[in-house]
Amino acid sequence: MRGRFAPSPTGELHLGNVWTAFLSWLQVRKYQGTWVLRIEDIDEQRAKPVYTRKILFDLLWLGLTWDEGPQRGGPYAPYRQQQRYAHYELLLEILREKQLLYPCYCTRSRLQHIDAPHAGEYRTYDGHCYKRWQAHVFDETKTPSWRVHIPDGTISFVDGVFGLQKVSFANATSDFVVRRADGLYSYQLAVVADDGAMDITHVVRGHDLLAWTAVQCWLFGELGYGIPCYTHVPLLVDPEGNRYSKRQQGITIDSLRQCGIRPTQILSYLAWRGGLVREKRCYTLDELIQNSEWKCLSTQDIVITNLVDELKNI
Repeated sequence: MRGRFAPSPTGELHLGNVWTAFLSWLQVRKYQGTWVLRIEDIDEQRAKPVYTRKILFDLLWLGLTWDEGPQRGGPYAPYRQQQRYAHYELLLEILREKQLLYPCYCTRSRLQHIDAPHAGEYRTYDGHCYKRWQAHVFDETKTPSWRVHIPDGTISFVDGVFGLQKVSFANATSDFVVRRADGLYSYQLAVVADDGAMDITHVVRGHDLLAWTAVQCWLFGELGYGIPCYTHVPLLVDPEGNRYSKRQQGITIDSLRQCGIRPTQILSYLAWRGGLVREKRCYTLDELIQNSEWKCLSTQDIVITNLVDELKNI
């Protein structure tokens, strides 16, 4: 088993990040696998080295140590996406040779009016530039982004929480960008390229990304990689149902540490709220590995209120 945690260094590590990191780490440690830490810094405008350093510090403070990644190295280095661009370009050539890659000249305004976003910020595409590409019509006045064309068909996979998923593709509505007009690679290409190249076998992530999984499974196959086993887990949300994110500074690991909260309190609380352990108490890391029951993982989003008080009562 090879699992991974792949944070974006665009802000400090927060409780929502730790929830998925902890579950991935727990799954790997339970089966004595290898846990990989990869820094997803392809968002060059927002990614900052200071955040990378803070993420590494917070993970080590929590006890979520990694087997491969920054500071440790490993056989699949480098573990920062900005150092893996040459690999992404090779994969684009594979897609181009298969005649699956085409230029898209659509403006942001046009794309925003095509369709409302689905879960995970997923938008369908109307195939406008695919039809123009087939007709050999190009707009030489604008630098295009590049989309990959998904042929009609059905992809099925079994999710660790949501079970069997069947997704049908038709009429270029699922075609997605793999390289932006500014030259930066998309998350959809990079995450598949890295998970595939690093032989990741198990992926744990928030259910907000479930909508993207089918097209990623398809891309794994086209690039010659094996498809990981996916587990999409519930999100941590506030009382209004909003997902906890980097914008909510009060739940960063640094802020909790400054309130006197200990690592075992944080991880024990998450395990208890997630249904992995029955008793509300402070567990050691070894106890969490031994006692957590994956089959009892909650399928509903977890509402967090009075976080610091809750943690202090663990």
